[in-house]
Amino acid sequence: MERYLTAQKLKELIKELDELKQKRGGISERIRIAQDMGDLSENAEYTEAKESQAFNEGRIKELEEIIKNVAIISKKSACESVEIGCEITVQNKVGKKTFFIVGSQEADPTQGKISNESPLGRSFLGKKEGDEVMVQTPNGKIHYKILDIK
Repeated sequence: MERYLTAQKLKELIKELDELKQKRGGISERIRIAQDMGDLSENAEYTEAKESQAFNEGRIKELEEIIKNVAIISKKSACESVEIGCEITVQNKVGKKTFFIVGSQEADPTQGKISNESPLGRSFLGKKEGDEVMVQTPNGKIHYKILDIK
C-alpha cells in the first residue's frame, strides 16, 4: 500500500528510524543488566526494558514499512482537479477554509492538512473549482463549494 508523504515528512521519518535503531544497543544493555539482577518475575527494570524494546522494534518495523512504500507528494504548480498535493480553498456556511491534501501520515486538521483517506479529503478528490460537495460528518452533513485549487 502506497503511503503519501512530502519530502520533508520522509526526512523526518528517516531521522526517527535512525534514532530508534541507535537506541537498540542501549535497550539491550538495560535488559542484560536487569537479567543479571536475578529473579525476572519480580524485576521491574527487566519488565520495563522489555516493554521499551517491544515498542522500539514495533515502531522500527512500522517506519520501515512506510518508507518502503512511500510515494512523494510534490507541490503541484497547477491542479486541474483536487488531488494529493493540492491546496484548496472552500466555502461553507461558516466561511472560507483552506486545506492542503496530504497522506494519512501527515494529516493535521488543526494546521489545515487533511488526509486523502479522511471522509473530507475523499469527498474533495477529483473535484474541480466551482464543484459543490456534501460531506457526512458525525454532526450531520456539511456543504462545501470549491473556490480555488492550487
